[in-house]
Amino acid sequence: MSIEHRAAVLGDPIEHSLSPAIHNAGYAALGLSDWEYTRIRCNAEELPGVVNSADAQFAGFSVTMPGKFAALNFATSTSERARLIGSANTLVRRGEGWFADNTDCDGVLGALAEIGVTDLPNGRAVLVGAGGTARPALWALAQLGVTHVTVVARSERAYDLEPLAAALGVEFAWVTFDVPNLADIAGATDVLVSTVPSAALVSVYTYLARAPKILDVIYDPWPTPLVDAAWKRGSDAVGGLSMLLHQAVGQFELFTGRTPDVAAMRAALPDVAS
Repeated sequence: MSIEHRAAVLGDPIEHSLSPAIHNAGYAALGLSDWEYTRIRCNAEELPGVVNSADAQFAGFSVTMPGKFAALNFATSTSERARLIGSANTLVRRGEGWFADNTDCDGVLGALAEIGVTDLPNGRAVLVGAGGTARPALWALAQLGVTHVTVVARSERAYDLEPLAAALGVEFAWVTFDVPNLADIAGATDVLVSTVPSAALVSVYTYLARAPKILDVIYDPWPTPLVDAAWKRGSDAVGGLSMLLHQAVGQFELFTGRTPDVAAMRAALPDVAS
Protein backbone atom coordinates (compact mmCIF):
# COMPACT_ATOMS: atom_id res chain seq x y z
CA MET A 1 0.00 0.00 0.00
CA SER A 2 1.30 3.46 -0.85
CA ILE A 3 1.93 6.10 1.81
CA GLU A 4 -1.00 8.50 2.09
CA HIS A 5 -0.45 10.01 5.55
CA ARG A 6 2.77 11.35 7.00
CA ALA A 7 4.16 12.86 10.17
CA ALA A 8 7.70 13.82 11.16
CA VAL A 9 9.84 15.10 13.99
CA LEU A 10 11.52 18.48 13.48
CA GLY A 11 14.72 19.41 15.29
CA ASP A 12 18.43 20.03 15.06
CA PRO A 13 20.25 17.75 15.72
CA ILE A 14 17.73 15.08 14.82
CA GLU A 15 19.66 12.03 13.60
CA HIS A 16 19.39 10.11 16.87
CA SER A 17 15.72 10.81 17.56
CA LEU A 18 13.81 7.74 18.71
CA SER A 19 10.46 9.22 17.68
CA PRO A 20 10.30 7.49 14.26
CA ALA A 21 10.76 4.08 15.87
CA ILE A 22 8.02 4.77 18.43
CA HIS A 23 5.44 6.18 16.02
CA ASN A 24 6.07 3.70 13.21
CA ALA A 25 5.71 0.83 15.70
CA GLY A 26 2.36 2.30 16.66
CA TYR A 27 1.26 2.47 13.02
CA ALA A 28 2.31 -1.14 12.43
CA ALA A 29 0.45 -2.38 15.50
CA LEU A 30 -2.82 -0.86 14.24
CA GLY A 31 -2.29 -1.91 10.66
CA LEU A 32 -1.90 1.68 9.46
CA SER A 33 0.28 0.68 6.52
CA ASP A 34 -0.45 3.93 4.68
CA TRP A 35 1.17 6.00 7.47
CA GLU A 36 4.86 6.93 7.72
CA TYR A 37 6.81 8.93 10.29
CA THR A 38 10.23 10.41 9.47
CA ARG A 39 12.87 12.90 10.70
CA ILE A 40 13.47 16.37 9.25
CA ARG A 41 16.44 18.47 10.30
CA CYS A 42 15.02 21.90 11.08
CA ASN A 43 16.07 24.75 13.36
CA ALA A 44 13.77 27.37 14.85
CA GLU A 45 14.21 29.86 12.02
CA GLU A 46 13.48 27.23 9.40
CA LEU A 47 10.36 25.81 11.06
CA PRO A 48 7.73 28.10 9.49
CA GLY A 49 9.06 27.42 6.00
CA VAL A 50 9.28 23.67 6.52
CA VAL A 51 5.75 23.37 7.88
CA ASN A 52 4.23 25.74 5.33
CA SER A 53 5.81 23.76 2.50
CA ALA A 54 4.57 20.39 3.79
CA ASP A 55 2.15 18.77 1.36
CA ALA A 56 -1.34 17.70 2.32
CA GLN A 57 -0.16 14.21 3.32
CA PHE A 58 1.40 15.63 6.48
CA ALA A 59 -1.04 15.37 9.37
CA GLY A 60 1.35 16.80 11.93
CA PHE A 61 4.82 17.32 13.31
CA SER A 62 6.56 16.52 16.55
CA VAL A 63 8.88 19.38 17.50
CA THR A 64 12.01 19.02 19.58
CA MET A 65 14.64 21.61 20.44
CA PRO A 66 15.38 24.20 19.26
CA GLY A 67 11.95 24.68 17.67
CA LYS A 68 9.45 24.48 20.54
CA PHE A 69 9.05 28.24 21.00
CA ALA A 70 8.90 28.80 17.25
CA ALA A 71 6.19 26.13 16.95
CA LEU A 72 3.95 27.94 19.42
CA ASN A 73 4.48 31.28 17.68
CA PHE A 74 3.83 29.76 14.26
CA ALA A 75 0.55 28.04 15.11
CA THR A 76 -2.82 29.50 14.15
CA SER A 77 -4.46 27.98 17.25
CA THR A 78 -3.11 26.55 20.48
CA SER A 79 -4.16 24.48 23.47
CA GLU A 80 -4.54 26.25 26.78
CA ARG A 81 -1.67 24.30 28.29
CA ALA A 82 0.69 25.17 25.45
CA ARG A 83 -0.16 28.86 25.91
CA LEU A 84 0.44 28.65 29.66
CA ILE A 85 3.71 26.74 29.27
CA GLY A 86 4.92 29.03 26.50
CA SER A 87 6.10 26.34 24.07
CA ALA A 88 4.78 23.52 21.91
CA ASN A 89 6.15 20.13 20.95
CA THR A 90 3.30 19.24 18.59
CA LEU A 91 1.78 20.80 15.47
CA VAL A 92 -1.40 19.28 14.03
CA ARG A 93 -3.00 20.25 10.73
CA ARG A 94 -6.43 21.77 11.34
CA GLY A 95 -8.14 22.85 8.13
CA GLU A 96 -6.01 25.58 6.58
CA GLY A 97 -4.03 26.18 9.79
CA TRP A 98 -1.95 24.44 12.44
CA PHE A 99 -2.88 23.65 16.04
CA ALA A 100 -0.13 23.63 18.68
CA ASP A 101 -0.11 21.51 21.81
CA ASN A 102 2.45 20.40 24.38
CA THR A 103 2.26 16.65 24.99
CA ASP A 104 5.39 16.77 27.15
CA CYS A 105 2.76 17.19 29.86
CA ASP A 106 1.34 13.78 28.98
CA GLY A 107 4.88 12.44 29.02
CA VAL A 108 5.44 13.53 32.61
CA LEU A 109 2.03 12.30 33.77
CA GLY A 110 2.44 8.93 32.05
CA ALA A 111 5.94 8.38 33.40
CA LEU A 112 4.88 9.28 36.95
CA ALA A 113 1.88 6.95 36.71
CA GLU A 114 4.30 4.09 36.02
CA ILE A 115 5.68 4.52 39.54
CA GLY A 116 2.27 4.95 41.11
CA VAL A 117 2.11 8.74 41.23
CA THR A 118 -1.49 9.61 40.38
CA ASP A 119 -1.96 12.20 43.11
CA LEU A 120 0.13 13.99 45.72
CA PRO A 121 -1.11 13.24 49.26
CA ASN A 122 0.72 16.21 50.78
CA GLY A 123 0.57 18.45 47.74
CA ARG A 124 4.35 18.89 47.70
CA ALA A 125 6.80 18.47 44.83
CA VAL A 126 10.43 19.25 44.12
CA LEU A 127 11.35 20.35 40.60
CA VAL A 128 15.05 20.32 39.72
CA GLY A 129 15.97 22.79 37.00
CA ALA A 130 14.20 25.77 35.46
CA GLY A 131 14.67 25.20 31.73
CA GLY A 132 12.25 24.26 28.98
CA THR A 133 11.28 20.82 30.32
CA ALA A 134 10.56 22.22 33.77
CA ARG A 135 7.52 24.09 32.47
CA PRO A 136 5.44 21.12 31.26
CA ALA A 137 6.62 19.22 34.34
CA LEU A 138 5.18 21.96 36.56
CA TRP A 139 1.90 21.90 34.60
CA ALA A 140 1.70 18.13 35.03
CA LEU A 141 2.38 18.33 38.75
CA ALA A 142 -0.44 20.85 39.07
CA GLN A 143 -2.83 18.33 37.49
CA LEU A 144 -1.78 15.85 40.17
CA GLY A 145 -2.71 18.29 42.90
CA VAL A 146 0.54 19.98 43.85
CA THR A 147 0.00 23.00 46.08
CA HIS A 148 3.66 23.79 46.83
CA VAL A 149 6.66 23.36 44.54
CA THR A 150 10.28 23.85 45.53
CA VAL A 151 12.44 24.59 42.50
CA VAL A 152 16.09 23.60 42.89
CA ALA A 153 18.19 25.65 40.51
CA ARG A 154 21.57 27.32 40.41
CA SER A 155 20.41 30.83 39.57
CA GLU A 156 17.52 33.25 39.86
CA ARG A 157 16.37 31.97 36.49
CA ALA A 158 14.19 29.79 38.68
CA TYR A 159 11.89 32.79 39.05
CA ASP A 160 10.98 32.44 35.37
CA LEU A 161 8.72 29.64 36.58
CA GLU A 162 6.95 31.70 39.22
CA PRO A 163 4.30 33.24 36.91
CA LEU A 164 3.36 29.79 35.64
CA ALA A 165 3.14 28.49 39.20
CA ALA A 166 0.90 31.42 40.11
CA ALA A 167 -1.35 30.80 37.10
CA LEU A 168 -1.67 27.17 38.19
CA GLY A 169 -2.41 28.12 41.80
CA VAL A 170 0.83 26.62 43.11
CA GLU A 171 2.91 28.13 45.91
CA PHE A 172 6.48 28.64 44.71
CA ALA A 173 9.86 28.51 46.46
CA TRP A 174 13.42 28.54 45.09
CA VAL A 175 16.51 26.99 46.68
CA THR A 176 20.02 26.57 45.32
CA PHE A 177 21.91 23.29 45.04
CA ASP A 178 24.02 24.19 48.06
CA VAL A 179 21.15 24.81 50.47
CA PRO A 180 22.12 22.98 53.70
CA ASN A 181 18.85 21.06 54.11
CA LEU A 182 18.45 19.81 50.54
CA ALA A 183 18.17 16.19 51.68
CA ASP A 184 15.41 17.13 54.12
CA ILE A 185 13.54 19.04 51.40
CA ALA A 186 13.71 16.03 49.09
CA GLY A 187 12.74 13.62 51.84
CA ALA A 188 9.64 15.62 52.74
CA THR A 189 8.23 15.82 49.22
CA ASP A 190 5.70 13.54 47.53
CA VAL A 191 7.61 13.45 44.25
CA LEU A 192 10.76 14.88 42.68
CA VAL A 193 11.16 15.60 38.97
CA SER A 194 14.67 16.33 37.71
CA THR A 195 15.02 18.05 34.33
CA VAL A 196 18.78 18.72 34.25
CA PRO A 197 21.75 16.73 32.89
CA SER A 198 23.30 14.24 35.29
CA ALA A 199 26.57 16.15 35.30
CA ALA A 200 24.80 19.05 37.02
CA LEU A 201 23.85 16.83 39.96
CA VAL A 202 27.21 15.23 40.75
CA SER A 203 27.47 16.89 44.15
CA VAL A 204 23.82 16.54 45.21
CA TYR A 205 22.18 13.48 43.69
CA THR A 206 22.48 11.45 46.89
CA TYR A 207 20.52 14.18 48.70
CA LEU A 208 17.86 14.38 45.99
CA ALA A 209 17.51 10.59 46.04
CA ARG A 210 15.84 10.92 49.45
CA ALA A 211 12.58 11.65 47.62
CA PRO A 212 10.18 8.69 47.71
CA LYS A 213 9.17 8.97 44.02
CA ILE A 214 11.49 10.28 41.29
CA LEU A 215 11.29 11.05 37.58
CA ASP A 216 14.63 11.84 35.97
CA VAL A 217 13.96 13.00 32.41
CA ILE A 218 17.50 11.99 31.39
CA TYR A 219 17.98 8.48 29.99
CA ASP A 220 21.50 8.39 28.58
CA PRO A 221 23.53 7.00 30.24
CA TRP A 222 21.16 4.73 32.13
CA PRO A 223 20.57 4.37 34.95
CA THR A 224 21.44 7.94 35.86
CA PRO A 225 23.30 8.46 39.15
CA LEU A 226 20.13 9.94 40.65
CA VAL A 227 17.98 6.96 39.66
CA ASP A 228 20.63 4.47 40.75
CA ALA A 229 20.88 6.14 44.17
CA ALA A 230 17.09 6.17 44.48
CA TRP A 231 16.85 2.47 43.66
CA LYS A 232 19.53 1.65 46.22
CA ARG A 233 17.46 3.48 48.83
CA GLY A 234 14.37 1.53 47.81
CA SER A 235 12.65 4.52 46.23
CA ASP A 236 10.60 4.26 43.04
CA ALA A 237 12.23 5.98 40.07
CA VAL A 238 11.57 6.20 36.35
CA GLY A 239 13.52 7.71 33.47
CA GLY A 240 13.17 9.87 30.41
CA LEU A 241 12.37 7.11 27.94
CA SER A 242 9.06 6.60 29.71
CA MET A 243 8.38 10.32 29.35
CA LEU A 244 9.35 10.13 25.65
CA LEU A 245 6.96 7.23 25.15
CA HIS A 246 3.97 8.90 26.77
CA GLN A 247 4.42 12.23 25.02
CA ALA A 248 4.47 10.28 21.75
CA VAL A 249 1.20 8.55 22.69
CA GLY A 250 -0.52 11.94 22.90
CA GLN A 251 0.91 12.97 19.55
CA PHE A 252 -0.12 9.70 17.92
CA GLU A 253 -3.72 10.29 18.99
CA LEU A 254 -3.67 13.87 17.71
CA PHE A 255 -2.16 12.90 14.34
CA THR A 256 -4.22 9.78 13.58
CA GLY A 257 -7.37 10.11 15.67
CA ARG A 258 -6.71 6.55 16.89
CA THR A 259 -5.84 5.09 20.28
CA PRO A 260 -2.39 3.52 19.97
CA ASP A 261 -1.07 0.19 21.22
CA VAL A 262 1.21 1.60 23.91
CA ALA A 263 2.91 -1.74 24.54
CA ALA A 264 3.93 -1.97 20.89
CA MET A 265 5.31 1.56 20.97
CA ARG A 266 7.24 0.80 24.17
CA ALA A 267 8.75 -2.30 22.59
CA ALA A 268 10.40 -0.06 19.98
CA LEU A 269 12.47 1.64 22.69
CA PRO A 270 15.81 0.46 24.12
CA ASP A 271 15.49 -1.72 27.20
CA VAL A 272 16.03 1.11 29.65
CA ALA A 273 12.57 2.62 29.97
CA SER A 274 12.06 1.43 33.52
